Amino acid sequence: MTSPRQAPPLGSVIESVLYTADMQRARDFFMRVLGLEPHLEDERFTAYPTGNTMLLVFQRGQTDETVFLPGDMGTIPPHDGEGRQHLALAIPTASLSAWEAHLADQGIEIEGRTRWPKGSVSLYFRDPDGHLLELVTPGLWPNY
Repeated sequence: MTSPRQAPPLGSVIESVLYTADMQRARDFFMRVLGLEPHLEDERFTAYPTGNTMLLVFQRGQTDETVFLPGDMGTIPPHDGEGRQHLALAIPTASLSAWEAHLADQGIEIEGRTRWPKGSVSLYFRDPDGHLLELVTPGLWPNY
């Protein structure tokens, strides 16, 4: 019996995806509450730069079929998501109280606060589609 081949090394996560029932409502929320500016947008999705990754928000039901890109660029296979999902975004420790105040000013309820063993703090709240968003300070994971 041969041993399994070792997987090549991975880099960081490049994209995270959430699905929305109402694209305009989602755009308003991500711009107003999180201060994100769209990099690309159409009726199917919005792409937001977040540090060295992209947050993609897709209109639910608009990615059920293969997308054929122009020329010989290729295809994007179908994907979709249902239910409430989770996304954590990094924030500097020094901005934690400013984020708490900003969320309160925006009428966003903080559903939970966690102080992790190594000193990291997480704030949890929901977007209009019920996805659980987390703002987290450094120290949560070995690589953050």
